[in-house]
Amino acid sequence: MTGVQFGEQPYLAIGDIVWSCAFSPDGNLFVVGLHHGGVHVYSTSDWEITQTMDAHSREVRGVVFSPDGNLICSGSCDKTVRIWAMESGICQHNLTDHTGEVYCVAYSPHGNQIASGSGDKTIRLWNPETGSCYQVLSGHENQVNGVVYSPEGERLASGSDDFTVRLWNIATGECSHIFDSHNDEVWGIAFSPREDQVASASKDRTVRLWDTESGDCRHILQGHNAGVVSIAYSTKGDQIVSTSPDGTVRVWDVQSGTCRHTMSGHTANIFCIAYLPKNGMVASGSQDATVRLWDVSVGGSQHISSGHSQGAEDVNCSPNGKLIASGSMDQTIRLWDVETGKCIRTLSGHSDTVLGAAFSPRGDQVGSGSGDKTVRLWGIETGNCQHILAGHSDAVRSIAYSPLGDRIASASDDTTVRLWNTTTGEHCGTLNGHTNPVIGVAFSPDGSLIATGSADCIVKLWDAGTMVCTNVFIGHDDLVWDVDFSPQGDQLASASYDWSVRIWAMTTGECYLVLSGHDDAVYSVAYSPNGDLLASGSEDKTIRLWDVASGQCRTVIQNFQGYVHGIAWAPSPDADFLITGCQDGSILKWQVIEEDGKCRVRLCWSTTNGSLTVTGASIQGVRGLTSLNKQLLEQRGVVGEPENPFREASKKVVTMTSVVSQMREPADGMVQDSPSMANISDEQAQQQVDQPDEWQDEQLVNNKPHRRRYRRMVRRVRR
Repeated sequence: MTGVQFGEQPYLAIGDIVWSCAFSPDGNLFVVGLHHGGVHVYSTSDWEITQTMDAHSREVRGVVFSPDGNLICSGSCDKTVRIWAMESGICQHNLTDHTGEVYCVAYSPHGNQIASGSGDKTIRLWNPETGSCYQVLSGHENQVNGVVYSPEGERLASGSDDFTVRLWNIATGECSHIFDSHNDEVWGIAFSPREDQVASASKDRTVRLWDTESGDCRHILQGHNAGVVSIAYSTKGDQIVSTSPDGTVRVWDVQSGTCRHTMSGHTANIFCIAYLPKNGMVASGSQDATVRLWDVSVGGSQHISSGHSQGAEDVNCSPNGKLIASGSMDQTIRLWDVETGKCIRTLSGHSDTVLGAAFSPRGDQVGSGSGDKTVRLWGIETGNCQHILAGHSDAVRSIAYSPLGDRIASASDDTTVRLWNTTTGEHCGTLNGHTNPVIGVAFSPDGSLIATGSADCIVKLWDAGTMVCTNVFIGHDDLVWDVDFSPQGDQLASASYDWSVRIWAMTTGECYLVLSGHDDAVYSVAYSPNGDLLASGSEDKTIRLWDVASGQCRTVIQNFQGYVHGIAWAPSPDADFLITGCQDGSILKWQVIEEDGKCRVRLCWSTTNGSLTVTGASIQGVRGLTSLNKQLLEQRGVVGEPENPFREASKKVVTMTSVVSQMREPADGMVQDSPSMANISDEQAQQQVDQPDEWQDEQLVNNKPHRRRYRRMVRRVRR
């Protein structure tokens, strides 16, 4: 699986280079024209192939549905235009009058005409009933790459390698306008729904919008880093989408001429683009043998912003669900608006990586812990640093506020946890007992207990009043990175470098669930507000959502641009929102949706480091590969990639996968089936808890491989 920038949507593995694509008028079908001459039709409800035509002997450069959806017209480099019955897949007409390769086809709005553009420099108009050519439009001085009818069907626009766009009167066959401002070949053409504009895409890296009456160029849309191949107007005509060999799909505002979104994901040239009628989805076809789906709707959040310049180490949400705090290796804390994704404040002052960030229960203060050995308390309104809490002799790994907000706990590499008064900044106690760095810390919901996770592989429970250790949870085989109490306080979750998440019963101290499935260290865990789901983030570049009751993995958000260190749930009365922070510095907001017993996620917005990312992207669920993979549907499709992405599509095996960046394992790029949750018996759990302290000292504290691994981790974070 190829690594790409975040903002990528699910892809449909076609098995051949996709030269052209189109949706049926009702949006229920999707057709693609392929490099080896095939024309394949898919149902958009389940993305299974419904029809396959071995249509041409060479690449199919144009495909289009008739207005009633009963016919498909295809144009090919074999110099033919063919008309197909959708239901039977039978060729009704083979139109052979062109003397050059056919690069484009278009149906008239009334279905009584077909236009085709060719390398013979002509446009031919055909009667689809008889298959006869009744008119030839001549005037272009080079091959014709694009043709499109006006919505009323009275005019036709064409684009050519002669650098011009021509507007034709269908009734007379005369050219009424020539738009000649492009500096290179014109590759794509589109008519606005109101007929007042024609858009043209060119090798000169621009899209130009032309007034169809005056012939004036209204806007020049610039931003692509290579030629623009194809374009399409939205149904309302307020947006244009464009594709380019630079690997991006761009969304433009027609009124202002500005770029709203830039979406990247394809790993090769993008040859075609099509709007799905009515719902704002866009499909793009590529040389990488995939079709990708994008939501380019402008409703909801539309903000695109830059993230941290280095990895995001922690994220947290304010109690009212309106703000996000993120700590980063760039030594800053950023405050983000949950709704829009805008960075509203940057807090600077630490001299090393910010490893922990947390809001006070009242939401008026943010605490941060850093590799510079200090904790800082910041005022939300002013952004001023109110207190610098110094006392640790090594890096501060994580922090946690007490439920009343009067104290803050800081966990450190110096093997201690310190408690501080948030009003005065005074040190008010120390938890001593771990023999290796303390990485995770959390208060219980009632504030009576403190949980800590350490590099000594142990989870400890402390009385928050007396600061005495009341219980020791033993079971992890490697560093414990994070701990989190359930909202009800009856459970504690711990994340570990041993690739697992464990859930412990607070009443008995037993580990009754071991959540296995991650392929590398698990760095973070967080319970959903109602406690039904548990999110975990990992070095394997995935987030998993687990059902707390059964221990089953409900869905996987995968292929981030690096490890996922920060996870937090944003409180909301209307929906469940998950906030994630990644190694590449990006902060992302996801909506977690439960439908028909399935769990899927929708990307609400994303920040990135050094690139633009689409916001408001809707992840569409599709059909998967195996029974295990089907459990992961509805997040970005399926988590698996086809065994051979270039297999014959006639096998009618369709795989929709999600791609955002490269998976770490396995090396061949396949995404493995997710192992089911592994339970341990009550007896096994009790045996682990009942291990004597001597066993802890000999087997855990002095475990040299664990110590070496932790030292490597520390060096990486400090770099």
